[in-house]
Amino acid sequence: MALIETKPVTPSQRFYVKNVGELAKKRPEKSLTVSVHRKKGRNSYGRITSRRRGGGHKKLYRIIDFRRKRLDEPAEVIALEYDPNRSAYIALVKFEDGEKQYFLATDGVQVGDKLLSSKNKIDIDPGNCMPLKHIPPATKIHAIELLPGKGAQMVRSAGNSAQLINIDGNKAVIKLPSGEIRMVSSECRAVIGNVSNTQHQNRTIGKAGRSRWLGRRPRVRGVAMNPVDHPMGGGEGRTSGGGHPMSPWGQLAKGFPTRRRSKTTNSLILVRRNGKKFNR
Repeated sequence: MALIETKPVTPSQRFYVKNVGELAKKRPEKSLTVSVHRKKGRNSYGRITSRRRGGGHKKLYRIIDFRRKRLDEPAEVIALEYDPNRSAYIALVKFEDGEKQYFLATDGVQVGDKLLSSKNKIDIDPGNCMPLKHIPPATKIHAIELLPGKGAQMVRSAGNSAQLINIDGNKAVIKLPSGEIRMVSSECRAVIGNVSNTQHQNRTIGKAGRSRWLGRRPRVRGVAMNPVDHPMGGGEGRTSGGGHPMSPWGQLAKGFPTRRRSKTTNSLILVRRNGKKFNR
């Protein structure tokens, strides 16, 4: 995958840097797509609970097999495709009996490669999936399960990877991209390698309209509002707020821990992403 700077023939293309890869130029597999209602930041009561969401281009949801259910059966990669619902690319694979599935694409996997999922020890090749207890320490992994058999929940965005530190009994110690070090069951499965689209973070949007295509609406600063609308609003002339950054409802935005101390999985976190040990 490569980054291309467009020729500045229009103002919107002056700062536009896009990703160009060998992706299939075809519609997605119809049997693996479904139409999903876009909530536009609203909850079941129709109230906006996640601001600055809405609009955007129409898109179908691609059904990804995060569980890698078919074990010890090689699947051939027949296409690498763009997925509008995530930053990573997806791989369309075909099993020997003709069934097709979508997998999260691994960096370095090409069309024609064979991917394998198993509960036993298999080759340490990019795209293969196996339990953490069979993976050598210091290996880069992604699409990691939190509970055995539940499916991948961690490290799924473009270019990311975690590192397996060691296996301690029935627990595996992994270092996540955020810097957090935590334990999971050694029976949890993970995929070898980095997530595809490693250049995603180096692209630039180029213009405001492209953000609207992605369903992102404009963001208004709190200090630009009136006091009735935001705790940081108001002031004679321009002000920088003067107080601690917070939400319109008074929730502190920086340095305020939001994770519950009563959460049962706190004991599995060895080092938080800020580099400090978890205070239990």
